[in-house]
Amino acid sequence: MAIAQEERLPATAETVSPLDFIRRHMREYGILIALVVIMGFFQIATDGVLLKPVNITNVVLQNSYIVIMAVGMLLVIVAGHIDLSVGSVMGFIGAVAAVLMVSYGYDYFTTSLVCLALGAVIGAAQGYWVAYYRIPSFIVTLAGMLVFKGLSLGLLGGKSIGPFPREFQMLASGFIPDLFGEGGIYTQLRMQFGGETFNLFSLFLGVATAAVLFWMGMRSRAQAQKYGRLEEPFAFFAAKQAIIAFAIIYLSWSMSAFRGLPNVLIVMALLIGIYSFVTSRTTLGRRIYALGGNENAARLSGINTQRLIFLTFVNMGLLAALAGLVFAARLNTATPKAGLGFELDVIAAVFIGGASMSGGIGTVVGAVVGAFIMGVMNNGMSILGVGIDWQQGIKGLVLLAAVIFDVYNKNKA
Repeated sequence: MAIAQEERLPATAETVSPLDFIRRHMREYGILIALVVIMGFFQIATDGVLLKPVNITNVVLQNSYIVIMAVGMLLVIVAGHIDLSVGSVMGFIGAVAAVLMVSYGYDYFTTSLVCLALGAVIGAAQGYWVAYYRIPSFIVTLAGMLVFKGLSLGLLGGKSIGPFPREFQMLASGFIPDLFGEGGIYTQLRMQFGGETFNLFSLFLGVATAAVLFWMGMRSRAQAQKYGRLEEPFAFFAAKQAIIAFAIIYLSWSMSAFRGLPNVLIVMALLIGIYSFVTSRTTLGRRIYALGGNENAARLSGINTQRLIFLTFVNMGLLAALAGLVFAARLNTATPKAGLGFELDVIAAVFIGGASMSGGIGTVVGAVVGAFIMGVMNNGMSILGVGIDWQQGIKGLVLLAAVIFDVYNKNKA
C-alpha cells in the first residue's frame, strides 16, 4: 500500500530529474532552442547582417501580420478546427480600407473600426456553419478563401488602390517617439548608449518588459510551489528567465539604436499578453483546450461547445482584419494579390510552435515563436540569395519535421 501511495505522489522540482523534465517538456523547450539555433546559424552565415538593428526592425515589420493571425489561428486549431480563409480575408479587408479611405474619403479611424467589425462578421458567418451545422471547417473556410479572393478582385477592379493617409501608415511604419525629451541627462545617456538618435524611451520599455516578465515568472513559480505543482528545476527556470531577459533587452537596444520600437510591435506585445492571459488564466481559455481535447466530454461536462467554436472563428476574423489593416498600411496600397498564400505561413507557424493537429495542445508564445522561426528563415535565406523555390521547399520540410515530432511525442506518450 505504501508503494502505491508513493507512486501517486505528484512530481516536484525535487523529485523530477533534469532529464525527465526535458523529456516531458521537449515540445516547449524544443522550439525555443530551434529559434536560437536558426538565428545563430543565419547570423554566422550572413556575416552578422541578420542581427543588425535595421534588419531586426525589418523582421518584426515583415512578420507582424503573420504573428497577429497566428495568435487567432492558435485558438482555432486548439479547438480542433482550421481556417484556410485568413489570407483572403486579410486581403479583402485591405481592399475595403482602400476603397473607404481613398475612393470615398473616410477618415482612418472610422475606416479601421468598420474593417474590424467586418472581419468579426466574416468570422461569425463562417463560424456559424461550423459550430451550429457541423459543416467541416476545412470546407467552410476553403469556400471562404475562394469567395474573398473573388470579392477582393471585384472590389479593386483588378488594380491597386493607394496611397493611404499618413496617420494610417503610422500603424505599420511608425515608431514610438522618445518621450524622455532632449537636453540634460537624457542627451548624455543617449550619447553613452548609441548616439544622438538613440531612442532611450524604447530601451526603457524593453528593460521594463523584461523586469515585468521576470516578476511574473517568479510569482508563477512561487504559486506552483505553494500548491505542490512545481516541476521545473530552478536551474532551468533561471536559465530560461536569463535568456528571455537578455533577448528582450538586446533586441530593444538594437532597435533603439535605429529608430526605436515600431508601433506594430507594441500592438503585437499587447495581443500576446492578452491572449496568453486568456488561454492560461481564464475559464474561457481552459474550456477551449477542453473542447479541443475531447469535444464530447466537454459537452457532457456542461460546456457550450457550439458557442465556443463560434467565438473562436469570430476572434479569427477580427484578428485577420487587424492583420489586413497592418499589411495595407505597410504597403501603403491595396492590391488584388494581398494575402496570397499567407494562410499557409500562419498555419505552419502554429504547428511549428508546438500545437497539435488533433487540438487541445498549443500556446500563444509557441505560435509566436513559430512565426518568428518562419520569419527568420525567410529573411536569412533572402539575405543569402536563396531562390524562392528552395525557400518554399525548406519551409515545407521544417513544417513536416514539426508534425512528425508531434506525432512521435503523442505515440510515445
